[in-house]
Order: sequence, then structure tokens, then C-alpha cells
Amino acid sequence: MNTILTEQEAIQLQEDLRSRVIRKDELPAEIKLIAGVDVEYDKESDLIAGAFVILDFNTLEVVEVATHCMQVTFPYIPGLFSFREMPVLLEAWKKLQHRPDVIICDGQGIAHPRRFGLACHMGVLLDVPTLGCGKTRLFGKYEELAAERGAVSPLLAEDNGEHIGNALRTQEGINPVFISTGHKVSLETATALVLKMCVTYRLPETTRKADHYGREAFIAFRENQ
Repeated sequence: MNTILTEQEAIQLQEDLRSRVIRKDELPAEIKLIAGVDVEYDKESDLIAGAFVILDFNTLEVVEVATHCMQVTFPYIPGLFSFREMPVLLEAWKKLQHRPDVIICDGQGIAHPRRFGLACHMGVLLDVPTLGCGKTRLFGKYEELAAERGAVSPLLAEDNGEHIGNALRTQEGINPVFISTGHKVSLETATALVLKMCVTYRLPETTRKADHYGREAFIAFRENQ
């Protein structure tokens, strides 16, 4: 996850770490804290901001926010986004005083050509239950969903037909999001958790708040330069 890694070395690391992904539920009996993560890019520079937001699982009130800004350390390569985003997110993680029971990533889990997206990478490295909730489909095919909130269509891998995720309609009549296991969270549980977090909008509150604080981190960083 640094400038020393070549593209082939990064791919090999994904292949090596993939075997450590746990696709079944290993969650606490009661979820109390749920986190969202998001990464923001500054189009005018090589700056990147990472944000962790921890919410009370029941009230959705913000418990803690941690952000970090730094220079991008890995090039833009499709399928290797986690190597761009993990460094800044790990720095933000170090600043947290609380530890979430589960993390919702703004990205993919096993719904990835090598079954190792950002949510898998984060879950394995931090040993925390994670799931992916992508705004767009990276990999896989699905049938059109019904229009109502909660409608689900299986996301099937294009290479072998494996059920790697779900397309989920979180609000009636709007475009779906794409859910997949990251680590220690089953697909069924991941889908239910995202739907619970999507109270009013298409995206879960975890992602919406992380996006907000990531953008605020850029503003604060520039003001301190």
C-alpha cells in the first residue's frame, strides 16, 4: 500500500489476502456502534482526505469523527482503488477513541474481479466486520429490481456466476446501491444493515456523514496551510 508496490505486486497482495476473508457473520450479539468511511479527492491537487464517522446504531447520532489529509501514494488503477484509499483511512483510524462493531465502506467488498475490494482489504487489515456499499456497480450482472424500497436482485459474477453481492433499492423508485460482504459479515446481514441505515436517502447515513466530514477535512486542511 505504498509507492514501493508495483501494480503486479498489489494484485498479488490482493490474491494473498483474499484467503483471509470471512464471509459469514462474526458480529457482536448486539451492535452498538456502526461506522462509515469515505474518501474525498481534491481535483486540483494530489490531496486525499479520509473520514471515519462512528454512529450510535440505534439513534444514528454521531459518536465520533476522525479525518486525515495527505498526498495520494498510489496511482489510479481500476480494481486497485483500496491501495489509494487505505493509507489515508488507516491514518484516520488511528485517531479514533472508539472501536465500531461494524464498518460500512463506500465501495466494494467481494463484488470485485479478484473478490477483494476496499471493504475486504479494510476488514482483513483491521480485523473488524466490514461490508461494501457501492454507489455504482464495479463487477457482476443483475436483473432489474422491483420499484419498492427493499427490493433486491442478486449480483452474479461475470466470470463464474457466483453470487457476490446484491443490488438493493433503498428508496422507492431510485437507483439501487450494490452491497457485498467485506469481512465477517454475511451478504444477508450486510443487505439488512444498509437498508436500516438508509432512513431517508439513497445512501446510508454512515456514508452520507463520512462524505460530509471528509469534505470538511479538506476545508480545514487548506485553512491551516
